[in-house]
Amino acid sequence: MTDLDWVVAARRAGQLAPAGPSGTRVQLRGVVESLRRSAQRAPALVGEITGLEAAARAAGEMPVYVVDRPRWSEANTQIFRALLEDSLPEGSRSSARVAAEEMGLLLALLSSRVLGQFDPFSTEQRLLLVAPNIVSIERELDLDVMDFRLWVSLHEQTHAVQFAAAPWLAGHLAEHIAAMGARLAEPEDGSERLRAALDALIDVIRQRTAGADLLHSLLSEDEQRELDRVIAVMSLLEGHADVVMDEVGPARLPSVRRIRASFEKRRDGAGPFDLVVRRILGMDAKIAQYRNGAAFVRGVLEAVGHPGLNAVWAEPANLPTQEEIARPELWVSRVHG
Repeated sequence: MTDLDWVVAARRAGQLAPAGPSGTRVQLRGVVESLRRSAQRAPALVGEITGLEAAARAAGEMPVYVVDRPRWSEANTQIFRALLEDSLPEGSRSSARVAAEEMGLLLALLSSRVLGQFDPFSTEQRLLLVAPNIVSIERELDLDVMDFRLWVSLHEQTHAVQFAAAPWLAGHLAEHIAAMGARLAEPEDGSERLRAALDALIDVIRQRTAGADLLHSLLSEDEQRELDRVIAVMSLLEGHADVVMDEVGPARLPSVRRIRASFEKRRDGAGPFDLVVRRILGMDAKIAQYRNGAAFVRGVLEAVGHPGLNAVWAEPANLPTQEEIARPELWVSRVHG
């Protein structure tokens, strides 16, 4: 087991994360309270749309934390530790310190971009809403704040409903992630993997490849196939959440269409530096997960509706493959005949 200092990683992330929007104590308290109300309201709407009403009630009982960027980073060091610590290689104290500093830098970069996160891997499954980032986007895009906060909560609470509907899913994902971490840590081909990663990083910076290719460059063909299975599941989860948050409709979320249009434009309209960072962090791949997964979900809904789609939460064998994400009719044929 590595002696990577997770406390150092969290502290460094908190030190490097850019400051969020300013506000008075009363204003900040109002943001926190309104985000909590939105998070409490969202599960029932998700259950109404998807038909997963029992799972929605269970999701409504899960804790909600409205956090700042340092607290989000600290929470994610706990997640990484739970998933990866046993698979990380032994190393010197100095190398462990460097690894902690590098993780802190990575989390600092991400901490200003994440609006919310459902954490299924902690002892208590929990929802994190990153208040400064939500407020920053509201101001940047001039959005209706109450609509936008509910919209964000709908996405994250859909994830809570997914994991409540499929209690096996967190363990299934954790097992695959930990196995991939162990393979990456194997020492015998570490130098070759490092050289491949450096070559891929140059390609990313020159915008010749996407960030996802950086990770693929570290993997054997068998490992790439394993990664593709994980990506397919993540595409399902993200796409399903995107579809649900938009299906609430103008009756409940009057400005939902404007929010979606503004948000999609922002996803696409990054400057040169942000594009490089996004590629290195794999954020372009994340955006593709939203869009590919949403297309899969809509294709399944057209064929079998929400009751048919909900078969995906029954057992691991019903999860889509990457090929099925691209061709939802294949999933419908395999699962429903």
